[in-house]
Amino acid sequence: MKATKRVIVFAFVAGLAGCGGQASLRGGEDTGAKPEIAAPDTSAIPVLKIAPAKGWAAGEAPTPAAGLSVKAFASGLDHPRWLYVLPNGDVLVAESNAPPGKRGIGGIKGKIMGSVMKRAGSGVPSANRITLLRDGDGDGVAETRSVFAQDLTSPFGMALVGDTLYVANADALVRFAYTTGQQQAAAPSQKVLDLPGGGDQLNHHWTKSLVASRDGKRLFVGVGSNSNIADNGMEAETDRAVVLEIDPAAGTRRVFASGLRNPVGLGWEPRSGALWAVVNERDELGNDLVPDYLTRVDPDAFYGWPYSYWGQHVDTRVKPQKPELVATARVPDFALGSHVAPLGLSFAEGQLLGENYADGAFVGLHGSWNRKPLAGYKVVFVPFRAGRPTGTMVDVLTGFLDAQQNARGRPVGVAIARDGALLVADDVGNTVWRVGGAR
Repeated sequence: MKATKRVIVFAFVAGLAGCGGQASLRGGEDTGAKPEIAAPDTSAIPVLKIAPAKGWAAGEAPTPAAGLSVKAFASGLDHPRWLYVLPNGDVLVAESNAPPGKRGIGGIKGKIMGSVMKRAGSGVPSANRITLLRDGDGDGVAETRSVFAQDLTSPFGMALVGDTLYVANADALVRFAYTTGQQQAAAPSQKVLDLPGGGDQLNHHWTKSLVASRDGKRLFVGVGSNSNIADNGMEAETDRAVVLEIDPAAGTRRVFASGLRNPVGLGWEPRSGALWAVVNERDELGNDLVPDYLTRVDPDAFYGWPYSYWGQHVDTRVKPQKPELVATARVPDFALGSHVAPLGLSFAEGQLLGENYADGAFVGLHGSWNRKPLAGYKVVFVPFRAGRPTGTMVDVLTGFLDAQQNARGRPVGVAIARDGALLVADDVGNTVWRVGGAR
């Protein structure tokens, strides 16, 4: 299951030179409810190719879809990754990056990936703080900025339940007391319980997304795998590649659903009340395999990882197999494209963006690092009807790549502002963008 040094070095050269990799699907065949599942090619040299981080020049901005507008809600941030809108309209931004320590990929492959990621702006130290943004005059620009909490450990997901704000660090769930209008936490965080990734554990997929149940009695945390396909053994994957259900009052957790390689954005579909997730699938099976996806997450359901993908498509690299478990694997609801790296997820609320965006899910596609041509690097909308995806996803915000395929920005978290606008965290552009209706 491990590539040789020769193959990895060739992959690195091929990726940077723009060579290698199988022919790519061109018409979106790997998207939608019934995507084309390409044949796996484990003999191909893996492509390591990513858009180098450039940032936005003065006056530049992403390109909104027809009928929409965009402007900077806040700029000059430090790697803004995740967003949470408080009931009074204040916006919390997790300024965060990977924690130091073991990442689950070692040797020459780890060094090469580290070099490539550095070119993409992903290797910067984590600010480890949550910043509060306030647009007091309602002009769509935050004129007030304050540090709500700092000295955290790669914070990511946030959820307010009553007067308690929960934050999912890379290694633990913590909480703060919160009062409406408060701009800074009055006391340091208190730990609720540990999450996978603390101490000396491997922590390959470090982000921990977080949502609360409608009644606030349960919290749900997305935890990614420690490897591509259980390369370090399944023991290293304990409570990984899952959505955890947490009882904060009791300080306990259980696996709510499993087989989800890296479930990042979580959200409640407003009409059905069901939990949904966007999931980053496995690598090194070719440019067009495996599709990342958006799916409903049901209690005790299994979604295939590492043994299979897109239902019962067996990944023969994984040994030993578990055919009885594979037979139960759920087919995801909607393919977003291969290697597009979906991170942000937010369901439509309100009518500010118009009827075309009134029912469905906004998804932030962070963008590929191992595919030629590049894929993702945009925000899309997946239409829903009766609580299920329908039709074809559409672009909402593009232009993150320049003509030379440099990344001016990369979208991560998405959230619906109190006025119905769409907020987008851009961790390369260090900006939170606000997408509204036509000017």
